[in-house]
Amino acid sequence: MSYGPSSLLGDVLRDKRAEAVVRKHLTGIVNAPLEIQLRYAPLEQVTGFLETMRADPVARAAFYAELATVDETAVEPSRPTEARTIPSPDYEPADVPVGGARPVHPPTATRWSTFELELHGPAHGNPFTDVALRAEFRHGDRTLTAHGFYDGDGVHRIRFLPDEEGAWSFRTTSNARSLDAVAGDFTCGPPAPGDHGPVRVHGTYHFRHADGTRHLPVGTTAYAWTHQGEELEERTLRSLAAGPFNKVRMCVFPKAYLFNTNEPPLYPFAGSPQEGWDFRRPVPAYFRHLERRIAQLGALGVEADLILFHPYDRWGFSDMGPVADERYLRYVVSRLAAYPNVWWSLANEYDLMWAKDMDHWHRSAATVKECDPHGHLLGVHNCQEFWDNGIDWVTHSSVQRVDVYRTAENTDAWRTRWGKPVVVDECGYEGDIDQGWGNLTPQEMVRRCWEGAVRGGYVAHGETYLADDDVLWWSKGGELKGESPARIAFLRDILEETPGDGIDPLPSDWDVPAGGVEGRYYLTYFGFMQPRRRTFALAPGVRYEAEVIDTWNMTVTPLPGTYEGVFTLPLPARPYIAVRLVARAVETGGR
Repeated sequence: MSYGPSSLLGDVLRDKRAEAVVRKHLTGIVNAPLEIQLRYAPLEQVTGFLETMRADPVARAAFYAELATVDETAVEPSRPTEARTIPSPDYEPADVPVGGARPVHPPTATRWSTFELELHGPAHGNPFTDVALRAEFRHGDRTLTAHGFYDGDGVHRIRFLPDEEGAWSFRTTSNARSLDAVAGDFTCGPPAPGDHGPVRVHGTYHFRHADGTRHLPVGTTAYAWTHQGEELEERTLRSLAAGPFNKVRMCVFPKAYLFNTNEPPLYPFAGSPQEGWDFRRPVPAYFRHLERRIAQLGALGVEADLILFHPYDRWGFSDMGPVADERYLRYVVSRLAAYPNVWWSLANEYDLMWAKDMDHWHRSAATVKECDPHGHLLGVHNCQEFWDNGIDWVTHSSVQRVDVYRTAENTDAWRTRWGKPVVVDECGYEGDIDQGWGNLTPQEMVRRCWEGAVRGGYVAHGETYLADDDVLWWSKGGELKGESPARIAFLRDILEETPGDGIDPLPSDWDVPAGGVEGRYYLTYFGFMQPRRRTFALAPGVRYEAEVIDTWNMTVTPLPGTYEGVFTLPLPARPYIAVRLVARAVETGGR
């Protein structure tokens, strides 16, 4: 059977002979940024997408005629499966003293800050794969296991995030004799100001830090900001310091896509784009750079939502093979799990990663959980097909819109469907590029954030304004140019004034959503509608103070008096208005 107009581009590209035909005729597709998304499309749609093919029926016919000569069964064998390396107990000879590696660590630590044990040990062979290292950290009757990693130049490290004050001890286990049975202790004191520990799910649908401090995710996306060089990355940090966002989605690996075609200053593995990569040898400088940026985000109070795999790749990091994938995960999670401001995202758009089957994601989740003793949040982000966010190891849903228009409006239904917090990490982007996902008006960006918030979820910001230097916030960071961040800062202020854990959906009229805390606090959001007045019907017996919130102009206008039962409030007859009803003597905010 031959390939033809109904064949999917992705299936054709898996066949090396057919791929060669595509490369010859469809030069605007292969290795182009949009190839990832077009892999789902039949060839007739792909050729219709290319203006040259659409306007030249002769060229189109020549392409399909040559492609028809390729038998679908003539696929080249896949690459050999890599064997897993099992660290040998004979890595160091018997005359090396057990526990002889020189340990370096501080005598004290503070709660929720990273404690690091540095061991100066062996460097022969390939310590990245030949050495297994872990340590048990003990506090009273509790024991937690942290995994070590090789950091180059004979230095092995184990990082840990102490979660209790008092005396801690540790003891290492390793196949390398010098790294085995190294013991020590340290004292953990109170947390430093602003250190609250990792974010956890709280109250089913919301979040709190480990010490109980409420966390309301107000996120943004800057996928490749840590791959842009010092000057631009520092500009990004300054923008985050001045902005409202307390979470940023970002990739561990570099990204290749529209407006992001530059090479990164560093690569994660030894090798080069020309000569290929040695996935058995991570580049420590690459990961030191990443962790420095994560620590800087933490100092700003920003969570690093780390994307561990993504499909927008021209280097081969999205298709390393199962053994290399697991080895990479062990390395990066062991390095970063002791940073308190880390979230794990197994993938950005998992369903576009053609080289990985469904079992890959379950195996990867198990690896992350094994190497992370601190239980950071863990999710999977989708493109077209939702991941099953009801699975037990998924802590929260990380959602991309699956409808051009209706996204945040689904938030309350998704809460019910999965029984987890709903974080709409990608509802579209404020901007003016030629992609439908990247040219929302600022008003629509803000509307979606409010719509999701009132329905009990957390909708993230994104920005894609064209720039002569191709520095778009969504990919490279830099400066925020849009009008929505100031309004999202205003929304964050409103959210922080909400009592309890956060906003939950409340019984609403058919045309507008309401959320809050029943009997105590109500937010009703009118979106793009513009009523001149509105009647509210609440249970009698509680008197409420009423405020009209202009979510675009960022004003809060108290209405005179108090209200009970059924009452009608005057409204300004313009869009993007909310009404807040607060029962008298109800506390706001939350710790």
